[in-house]
Amino acid sequence: MLKMFEMEISSRNVVEGTARAPHRAMYKAMGLSDDDLSKPFIGVCHTGNEATPCNIHLPELAQKAKDGVKDAGATPREFSTIAVSDGIAMGHEGMKSSLISREVIADSIELMVRAHQYDALVGIAGCDKSLPGTMMAMARLNVPSVFVYGGTIMPGILDGKELTVVDVYEAVGSYNAGQISLEELKT
Repeated sequence: MLKMFEMEISSRNVVEGTARAPHRAMYKAMGLSDDDLSKPFIGVCHTGNEATPCNIHLPELAQKAKDGVKDAGATPREFSTIAVSDGIAMGHEGMKSSLISREVIADSIELMVRAHQYDALVGIAGCDKSLPGTMMAMARLNVPSVFVYGGTIMPGILDGKELTVVDVYEAVGSYNAGQISLEELKT
């Protein structure tokens, strides 16, 4: 069994040797020190965006992951990828984009890790296609990886009662059946 110091560290391909001086300059332009460059590079990828409540908080989780990577003695390299909201893309032309987004997520993560020669990956995702897309990338990359589920959407509160998006879909049905008013649906 290989010990940590015996493992091939892929990131050395982009930072060691005289031919890699431009690469080191690029990293130093982003604030990395010689000490940072001497450590394994760990990709920290998230699907955080403002397109869906499942993912809006993921940049904050990524920061915690980066802190953990630093504490473990490595250099975190954060990047993000897309996440299409099935809930918002549903019922119109946008739904044609949902399933294919899983492949785009996997491909984009794989491309970043391979192109930058990251030694390991922390993947953080929070909704329907971003979870499998992130895990597909991890499997295809075959590098040490940790997947973090971003958690479920918190319910809203109306008149002291917790409500989820499922309740809103049911309310649309109730409105269409004449059981609630338009004003109640808007609330």
